[in-house]
Amino acid sequence: MSTQASNDNATAASGDAAIPFRLEVVVIPVADPDRAKNFYLGLGWRLDSDFAGDDGYRILQLTPPGSNASIIFGSGVTSAQPGSFDGLLLVVDDIDKARNDLLSRGVEVSEPFHDAGGGLGGGFHMGNKQRASGPHPERRSYATYASFEDSEGNRYVLQEITERLPGRV
Repeated sequence: MSTQASNDNATAASGDAAIPFRLEVVVIPVADPDRAKNFYLGLGWRLDSDFAGDDGYRILQLTPPGSNASIIFGSGVTSAQPGSFDGLLLVVDDIDKARNDLLSRGVEVSEPFHDAGGGLGGGFHMGNKQRASGPHPERRSYATYASFEDSEGNRYVLQEITERLPGRV
């Protein structure tokens, strides 16, 4: 049984309602906030805030189209090394359309790939060892990926989801 199924069963058995925890913001480490801002605006992401405080502190928040979660970056926001973020997942309905959109905006995007072992983890193996070229042969939902890096070297993974797993919206 999966951990999620186990947690759902435990919650149901106790009669307690699950407390909602919503992922709202992910902090992205960048070296140059203005360069990063321009990169994400160039992707068509919405600028939610750009606030400068004392002592060089600056925080920017941007949100991808159709997303409930945002990213934050700036100066004095995180001690993580710029470009060290590896694998933020961006879900897309059509990997080919998403790739073409990014390419038209000047972003270098990998060709589509899938897990060589037939699983759903092909976007998260280090390196290219477990990757097979092209979309999943059966075009299964959750099984086709592409990746790109932002202006700071942080890596994003696109995942094509055409049909959600039960319980997912």
